[in-house]
Amino acid sequence: MAFSNSFSIYLVLLIVIAVIVNGGGVDATRSSRRVAPRSNCISSLISKQLFDSLFLHKDDAACPAKNFYSYDSFLTATKSFPSFGSAGPLLTRKREIAAFLAQVSHETTGGWATAPDGPYSWGLCFKEEVSPGSNYCDSDNTQWPCYPGKSYKGRGPIQLSWNYNYGPAGKALGFDGLKNPEVVANNSVIAFKTALWFWTTPQSPKPSCHDVMVGKYVPTLADVAANRTAGFGLVTNIINGGLECGIVNDGRVNDRIGFFKRYTEVFGVDTGPNLDCEHQKPFA
Repeated sequence: MAFSNSFSIYLVLLIVIAVIVNGGGVDATRSSRRVAPRSNCISSLISKQLFDSLFLHKDDAACPAKNFYSYDSFLTATKSFPSFGSAGPLLTRKREIAAFLAQVSHETTGGWATAPDGPYSWGLCFKEEVSPGSNYCDSDNTQWPCYPGKSYKGRGPIQLSWNYNYGPAGKALGFDGLKNPEVVANNSVIAFKTALWFWTTPQSPKPSCHDVMVGKYVPTLADVAANRTAGFGLVTNIINGGLECGIVNDGRVNDRIGFFKRYTEVFGVDTGPNLDCEHQKPFA
């Protein structure tokens, strides 16, 4: 019995030492949970109710994209882009989502100055460009050659355009963007994915819209000389700077800003600086 008691005491001492060495067992596990990488749960930042409140008229009979841009499709698409809405503090994450939705709202708007509920309640009204002026084929781009008879007009939330965008977007997302560009206007999940692909993918010399909105943009010497400062205005420059930036009080830029101001207010965050791009030179 004396030997048994001594052995029991020895075992208890070994257990105590093991607990100390391993940082307290259960407490260490809780600590690891606290520092675990944050999962990308967009639904915790934008509920269906909030989503629908932003796009009050997207499913009206007057909108050609009626019943196309669903909340579920948006959430499904974001799962393929875990960096979206997950970088930085809560304010930054909400502001990025607001910026993305504001830009796609302008690209697909069906609103007008005196529209019911205001001009900034009519985002996601269109899913493809109406009466395009061309087939958006850059025949000089041999890396992503146009397929005969296909149009690379604007489609989806970001109005993806040109063969040099459809090609790499399709390759990244698993569809043939050159032979089957129409899928962007026929599949709502793919449509949202093309917008998020464009948002998160840098295309030199342009940074990604994502990096700009989360504070990862580092301007080059050329950017500094062109006054391309970080902010919502630089995102506009990335998306359509060649037509809209470097122009004082451009109506299209102001429309984008109008959506952004409304959405940030709904999200309860500020817009940040540099909303317009009127003093920025477009990217080459």
